[in-house]
This record gives sequence, structure tokens and C-alpha cells, in this order.
Amino acid sequence: MDIREIQQFLPHRYPMLMVDRIDELELGKRVRGYKNVTVNEPFFQGHFPGLPIMPGVLIIESMAQVSAAMLLANPKFTGYTPIVVALDKVKFKRPVMPGDQLVTEAESLWFRRNLGSIRAVATVDGNLVAEALIAFKVIKDGDSI
Repeated sequence: MDIREIQQFLPHRYPMLMVDRIDELELGKRVRGYKNVTVNEPFFQGHFPGLPIMPGVLIIESMAQVSAAMLLANPKFTGYTPIVVALDKVKFKRPVMPGDQLVTEAESLWFRRNLGSIRAVATVDGNLVAEALIAFKVIKDGDSI
């Protein structure tokens, strides 16, 4: 999936769209997506000027968006939005900097009714930078959380 296809599934737009490409997708099972980190990202203006490091919460956001694309690509979830409801076992191993390509691989652990859990791992050049268990709730567009 390129950026145009991703935007058909995810409700995010610049500057909060944190996925540039998805090259592997097994509906409801696993996904691999990419975020190219450039020095032009708006968060680098204020996050450690002189030593730009991607904020950890945005690494997690990228991981969550790649995971959400795995769900939303399934036609049964048309008209739904996954909302992160819990993070567990979050670990940051090394910084992500301009010029890095953040690679997220996620797998679905379980899904029941409108709740699910995903294990996501983010790497740069094959080195682990972050990992997390992400719990989510899928809500119908227009419903309250």
C-alpha cells in the first residue's frame, strides 16, 4: 500500500499520519509498515533542538497506526475506527533520528467483539528501537467512546 491507499483506511492526515508505506499485510493477522523520518518533521523543531530525536509517543503512534491499517483494510471494519485503550510492556531501546526508516511489524494476538490486542515491534536498520502490547477498541464511526 502506498500513501494514497493508506489514507483510504486511516483517518489521520499530516502532520499526524505516521505511516508512509505498507508492504506486507495479512488481514487480521500481521502487517509490516514504514515511516521515513526526515529532519523536516514538525516535532523536531522543539524536541531536543540540536540533537533531534523522535519522541517516544510518536514512535508508539506510528506502531498503532500500522496496526490499525491491518484491521481497517478488512472490509468488515468499513465505517469503524480503532482507538488505543491500553499500552503494556512498552520499551524503548534506542533513539530514532532524522534519516532513519522506522519499520513496524505487528501481529494480532486476539480479537473479541470490539476489543483486541496487538504486539508491535519497531526497528531501524534491523535494530530494535521499541516494542509494545497495544490494546484497542473498535468503535463505529459516529458512536461515542
